[in-house]
Amino acid sequence: MLDAGGQRLAGYSAGYPTARPAPGLVEQNPNDWTAHVTAALAAFAAHPRAGEVAAIGVTSQVNTHVFVDGALQPLLPAINWADGRAAGDAVRLDQALSAEEKIAALGAPMQIDASHALSRMAWLGRTAPDLWARTAYVLAPKDYVIAQLTGQVVADPISSVGLVGTDMRYAGAVLRLLDGAAGRLALLHDPLDVIGTVAEGAFAGVPVVAGTMDAWASMFGVGVAGEGEGMNLSGTSEVLGLISSTRNPVAGVITFPAWRGITLHAGPTQAGGASLDWLARLLQIEPGAAATLAEGEVIHPRSPLFLPHLEGERAPLWDAVSRGAFAGLDSSTRAPRMVASVMEGVAFSARLALEALEKAGGMRPRVVRVGGGGTSSDAWCQIRANVLGRPVERMQARDAGAMGAGVMAAAGVGLTDDLAAAARALVPVDRVFIPDPAAAALAEKRFAIWQGLYGGLKGVNAALAAL
Repeated sequence: MLDAGGQRLAGYSAGYPTARPAPGLVEQNPNDWTAHVTAALAAFAAHPRAGEVAAIGVTSQVNTHVFVDGALQPLLPAINWADGRAAGDAVRLDQALSAEEKIAALGAPMQIDASHALSRMAWLGRTAPDLWARTAYVLAPKDYVIAQLTGQVVADPISSVGLVGTDMRYAGAVLRLLDGAAGRLALLHDPLDVIGTVAEGAFAGVPVVAGTMDAWASMFGVGVAGEGEGMNLSGTSEVLGLISSTRNPVAGVITFPAWRGITLHAGPTQAGGASLDWLARLLQIEPGAAATLAEGEVIHPRSPLFLPHLEGERAPLWDAVSRGAFAGLDSSTRAPRMVASVMEGVAFSARLALEALEKAGGMRPRVVRVGGGGTSSDAWCQIRANVLGRPVERMQARDAGAMGAGVMAAAGVGLTDDLAAAARALVPVDRVFIPDPAAAALAEKRFAIWQGLYGGLKGVNAALAAL
């Protein structure tokens, strides 16, 4: 809950489960999302200034899909962005369009992968035709939440990754790949449009703004809004972003349609904070305690290398069958060194994605602004600076997505008319991490070896996946 000046008045934070019922399957319960939204609104309603609330903004993960019936009830658990069940369907769909056809339809040669909406639709139609027949809409989490709040079913063109062309409309050449897809997509609205009002409860009648995906909202939440600016959002995954009006066709990069003068090139990886969470579970400690183990730990030439492909990898490799690995372990390896290696491996995957974005955008950001829960560790931020070879600016707003959604909601109801200026003004820098020359030189050598680790294991992982 923010005031008109961007000051935080109240907050709500709670976890909810992510189920992994089988290898490659990652699911969430949409009712968990709405339960927490309801709880957050109830908490905010108790604030002395609750009556001043002018708008509600919503953001969420994307490439997580909810299949709902005509009554807006989920037909199955939400398929999370990390889920790989539709990989086979994705290969078939992706091969149906050449790189040139993708550029014509989407503005960039973006891959249709296992997290693409069309791949999930094809999977459901193939494996559960009865549920597919009952599907009225396929929604992103934020659009599902907005539908529950307002009764209005909409989507926005930015969140509709891989479905929308540079004209901000659904790309017919893509939708025609699957019969029935077009009729199950929600009507597109601009992210700053007021969709409706809260139907009931303490905030009944308050406008709800369409908003957009977490990467874009978080971009504003870390004060990145200008040409040539770069970001690294660190949550469950690492999402790299670069704003550049140059559009070079680079495989593996998501280049969004230009919106209000902003063209974002993005590279979402698969397992950023999720890698640390995984190691913490093995060590039987909390992720925060695991991060603390790395404080004071130094990456050495003989430190293990970690490949964070626990459930495949997204940008820029888009390899659903790759899997994680440690290389260089020996009997002297202890938990703090493993934690530092996990942090380094995640930073290497971020660098690989950022380098692809720099090719797509034709420029190299001088600094990288970072936000999200994974930036709370000083050790991890320093490793990022060393690996990226440039200063890393950690922003004060760790909940960057919520901050960005608030800024967009304010713009949607006319409380600010300059989104970029508002984003910069509301989000100050917390600390700047400068690359250590010796550590950066070592990181350069280790990065080259790390890239060879992926290549060397590619055949092994493909053989395991075929068993």
